[in-house]
Amino acid sequence: MTRILLKPWLLLLGMAFIWPAAAKDASIKAFYGVYQGSGIANSKDSLYFGITMRDLDVTIRPAGDGFRVEWTTVLRQGGTPENPRVRRKTSSISFRPTDNPRRFASTDRTDPLSEQGLSWARLKENTLTVHVLVISPEGKYNLQSYARTISGTGMDLYFQRIKDGGESRAVRGKLVKVAK
Repeated sequence: MTRILLKPWLLLLGMAFIWPAAAKDASIKAFYGVYQGSGIANSKDSLYFGITMRDLDVTIRPAGDGFRVEWTTVLRQGGTPENPRVRRKTSSISFRPTDNPRRFASTDRTDPLSEQGLSWARLKENTLTVHVLVISPEGKYNLQSYARTISGTGMDLYFQRIKDGGESRAVRGKLVKVAK
């Protein structure tokens, strides 16, 4: 029986190729900037009513010891293809750091029973996810999640809304960084 003896450093070098390095979390500063792009909305009704395009603008800036996210969505739904009904929705949320460097608490959306709801954010690798939870007067919940992932030229967006346990809408989009 032949025995192969490996030098310890050679074994470690080989394991480096087998086991990928753990992804490093981006700093919140990596997200600062102005982004513009578009996305496609999809829901359970898309089979009957089609998918809809959306224009997306996102601005992430420092605010106090935390940061502020502002976003605008332009929706073209209803009407006719030649003259669609256009709606513009703008939102913003400020966040402050917590004792966990990857988790942020909202400074202005702190009550899930209020109209604004409860919001928090988390940072994992190169994705900043903002969650907004609103509980209706009837006790039903609406959870919206905005995952913004830094990519080569800007960011990828994945939005998901869940109402009382069932996904009701998802949007995937690509945005380009247009300003710092």
